[in-house]
Amino acid sequence: MEHVLELNQVSYSYHTKEGETLALSQISFSLKKGEFIAIVGPSGCGKSTLLSLISGLLTPESGTIRINGKPLKESAANIGYMLQKDHLFEWRTIYHNVILGLEIQHMMNIHTIQRANELLELYGLGHFKSSRPSELSGGMRQRAALVRTLVLEPELLLLDEPFSALDYQTRLAVGDDIGQIIRKEQKTAILVTHDLSEAISLGDRVIILSDRPATIAQTLPLTFHLKEDTPLERRNTPEFKQYFNLIWKELNHHGKAIQTASLTD
Repeated sequence: MEHVLELNQVSYSYHTKEGETLALSQISFSLKKGEFIAIVGPSGCGKSTLLSLISGLLTPESGTIRINGKPLKESAANIGYMLQKDHLFEWRTIYHNVILGLEIQHMMNIHTIQRANELLELYGLGHFKSSRPSELSGGMRQRAALVRTLVLEPELLLLDEPFSALDYQTRLAVGDDIGQIIRKEQKTAILVTHDLSEAISLGDRVIILSDRPATIAQTLPLTFHLKEDTPLERRNTPEFKQYFNLIWKELNHHGKAIQTASLTD
């Protein structure tokens, strides 16, 4: 099966007047169609930078990124990007927020308008099409932001801590909700998160990054023996705790190595 996304030895540095800071070093991984991976790592290690490279907002200093077998710059693939905030415009209704991308990309037609309405109905927002964002809960706003992304039919979906602005209880419910939507739509997705439980409950694999300059410390495939594999159901399994401890141990190992290095410098 052809990979939707392939990264091969990707590195990136930030350049300032003070000098060069290597952020990512020789990152390599790939995703097959319909696969959902989560990326975790220490704060400031370059997780969001990695998404910016994959989306084309930044250009790697070395290495290659390919979408559907083509170099990123030559690919016509549509990449969806969900950020930490929903960025819904208060002066537009939920419906008009959802179709904003269609308007910008000149994709408004009978098919896409029908698809927008179908998604709103399917994911519980049909009765709120005429509402303003301030009239919706945080969870519903994030659902609307996801529908706005899905209506553009992205081949790859990038999620940069999309639940971090929500309170814990809402975050659990919305993570379960959006995780199931992505599975139902069979989207290929990458989630960046600081929340290890979130990564385990949503991903097919967890990629663990080291501290800066970030390298891939470990890739952990996730397997759960569940009749109904949902994010909330995963949290109640014995495997969940085992995976959590493995990831925690790996992150702590790198943290201690960094502390030791700084003490001996």
